[in-house]
Amino acid sequence: QVQLVESGGGLVQPGDSLGLSCEASGRFFGTYSMGWYRQAPGKQRELVANVIIGSIGVSTTYADSVKGRFTLSRDPAKNSLYLQMNNLKPEDTAVYYCNGNFYTSVLDNTRNDFWGQGTQVTVAS
Repeated sequence: QVQLVESGGGLVQPGDSLGLSCEASGRFFGTYSMGWYRQAPGKQRELVANVIIGSIGVSTTYADSVKGRFTLSRDPAKNSLYLQMNNLKPEDTAVYYCNGNFYTSVLDNTRNDFWGQGTQVTVAS
């Protein structure tokens, strides 16, 4: 099993910045991808940003709504993922979930998806 623990949510005003952190722990043998998703009240969960660690390189994707404002980074040594959110807007208000897809078998390329419990981000004046 893999545990993902998020931290860093809170209440901020429009235009403020906030950073989220996610640390993975448990039994896994490599990381295929990690990312942040969010879910606002009454809406479906959506991708915010993710990074795929492929054999030929690392690929990062951002939702159009956050491009230029949010920055994804990771520290492989700490199995951690970070999301720096700048110029926050009220529409960024949501529960933010960390997601990870990890290799869970040392014998083959089996991968499994895991989710954190979520952290609330509220942007309001």
